[in-house]
Amino acid sequence: MPAVVLFLIFVICLVIAIPVSISLGIVSVLPGAVDPSFTASATYVIRSMLGGLDSFPLLAVPMFVLSGIIMARGGISRKLFDVFAYFMGKRTAGMPCAVIVTCLFYGAISGSGPATVAAVGSMTIPILVEMGYEKRFTTALVAVAGGLGVIIPPSIPFIMYGSASGASVSDLFIAGIIPGLLIGALLMVYAFYYCKKNGEDQKKKMVVVGALHEKGLIKVLKDSAFALLSPVIILGCIYTGIASPTEAAVISVFYALLISMLIYKTIRVRDIWGILVEAIRTYTPILFILASAIAFSRVLTLMQVPQAISGWILSHFTNSVVLLLVINAFLLIVGMVMDTTPAILILTPILLPIVESIGMDPIHFGVMMVVNLAIGFVTPPIGVNLFVASSLTEVPLMQVAKHAMPMILYFLAALLVITFVPAVSLVLL
Repeated sequence: MPAVVLFLIFVICLVIAIPVSISLGIVSVLPGAVDPSFTASATYVIRSMLGGLDSFPLLAVPMFVLSGIIMARGGISRKLFDVFAYFMGKRTAGMPCAVIVTCLFYGAISGSGPATVAAVGSMTIPILVEMGYEKRFTTALVAVAGGLGVIIPPSIPFIMYGSASGASVSDLFIAGIIPGLLIGALLMVYAFYYCKKNGEDQKKKMVVVGALHEKGLIKVLKDSAFALLSPVIILGCIYTGIASPTEAAVISVFYALLISMLIYKTIRVRDIWGILVEAIRTYTPILFILASAIAFSRVLTLMQVPQAISGWILSHFTNSVVLLLVINAFLLIVGMVMDTTPAILILTPILLPIVESIGMDPIHFGVMMVVNLAIGFVTPPIGVNLFVASSLTEVPLMQVAKHAMPMILYFLAALLVITFVPAVSLVLL
């Protein structure tokens, strides 16, 4: 069966609303069903699914999902926000910037973009609206800043890319630090410009900031100390070699549970079952997509699709700058219509050999790929972050997308810097 037909069937399955995991399963077994002599029989596909999931690094994914849910239920995001609001709140755009920094920190705990939007947005959007900021702006801000959750380590997409490429997950985590901070800084520049242009209700803002200052710095830091330590402990264990990313994910679960139950007392024993059920419901679709995507990527390899696409691209785009721009445009389009996990698992074996042929480091490409797909979190029609943020505020999806567009342009500017300045990603390695 020609690869073009296979991809066309996959697109048709998605258009008629067949779940991604089932769509991937269908196109994985089709070549063997049509041609019995083809190596990838139905049995091979099932073995590939189960064998692909038998991976120690992938165990980090459900653990970070569980950790993120515990911290959301435990009110960790509010503790983080209070600290940043205390120091930044009085300045122009201080509160929107505090939201962005909170997303950076929460992303360093959960590793997930949608989880960051849900946890930070549910708490900060009502506060900013109460202070007079426009609801559509605050909703869009949280949706876009939530994309930092997959760039700042630990990042679930980095774990997926490491699994697909063989690159070190720890190195990918380190490489994501400066790009994440760069994007966060650019979003703060936009927030400052927006607030200068549209103004702020200083009286309403000072009611909230003043209440924090009345508590005093010591009290605020004391209340938030264990929340601030969360990313330090998780990333510290990884970077010092005390634990692998998978082991650090397990540590994050126990740490989140202990501080939520014993320190903040926001979670009780009877809440744990509900948290576990929510974590399973969140991870199970990811699990099925992961298994199907691994099988599909192996079928494509047997069909020599990566080699064919690589040969075509390299024969038509010989200039490395043009080649990288084409790959970026392609990844941006994919990010708009496909979830991050299958996109990474399917496209990494295809695109990695191409960029390696022009001397690009696999770690650098991993960061570039994840930043591209992070933009997909806030662009229709998929735009998971947009859906999550819209559901929190009931602002129509396209209204959120419209207000997110200027911020996405800043995101794209950062993407160009990350693509053509390798040191941004590799300087810490």
